[in-house]
Amino acid sequence: MSEEHVIVSQVYRAKKDSEAADAFIRQYLNFIKAETARFTGRVPVEGRDDELSVAMLAFYETILAYDRSRGAFLGLAAVAIRNRLIDFSRAEKRHSGTVSCDEPAGENFTVGDTIPDRRDAVSALADRISAQKEIGEFILRLADFGLTLADVSDNCPRQARTMAACMGAAAFARENPAVLEELEQTKKLPLNRLAEGSGVSRKTLERHRKYLVAVLLAYTNGYEIIRGHLRQMKGGTR
Repeated sequence: MSEEHVIVSQVYRAKKDSEAADAFIRQYLNFIKAETARFTGRVPVEGRDDELSVAMLAFYETILAYDRSRGAFLGLAAVAIRNRLIDFSRAEKRHSGTVSCDEPAGENFTVGDTIPDRRDAVSALADRISAQKEIGEFILRLADFGLTLADVSDNCPRQARTMAACMGAAAFARENPAVLEELEQTKKLPLNRLAEGSGVSRKTLERHRKYLVAVLLAYTNGYEIIRGHLRQMKGGTR
C-alpha cells in the first residue's frame, strides 16, 4: 500500500474516531509545525505560539472535510493551514494596530508607555490558549456525534421563541440524567423523550437537533468557555 493510501485510510478513520484524530494530528505535528514556520519564519512552540494552535485547528478541519476525490490530503492541509494563518494574521493586525511604540501619544509619553503591563498580556495569551484548547476538544467531541461547529451554527434557532423552546428542552435534559445517558450511548438525541418531558414539539426539536446536541454536550462536559458563549446567545440567561 502506498504512503498516500495509508494517509487516506488514517484520515477516514480519524473522521469517525476522536482518539484516532488526536493520534493522527500528533503523528503529523512536525508537518504542522513546518507549515507554520514556513508562514511565520520561525519554529513555533507548543503552548506559546497562537499560530501553532491555529494551524492544528486547520489541520483537523481538513480531516473532517476531506474527500479523496479532492486530491492528496497533505497538500490540502498545507493550503488550509496557510489560509487560516493569513486570516489570523490579518485579525491580529486589526486588533493590535501597526503603530510604532516610539510614536508620541502625548506631551511627555509615547505609545510604548501606554502598553499594558506584560503580565496582562501573558494572562490574555493564557486565556486565548485555554479557549483554543477547549474549542479544539469541543470540536473533537462534536465529531463523535458526526457534527462540526459549522453544523451547529447553521442549525442555531433564529427566533427568540424557538430558542426559548430549545433551551427549555435542554433544561429538562439536564435535570434528567437518563436523557443524557441515552444521548451518550446512542449518539442520537432522544427526541420522543425530550418532547414528552419538556412539552416542546418533536418537530421543533428535530429541526434544531444538531444545535441541541451541542448544547447538551457543552453543559455536561465542563466546557466553561463554550457555556459562556451559549449564555450570550441566549441573551445572558442561565
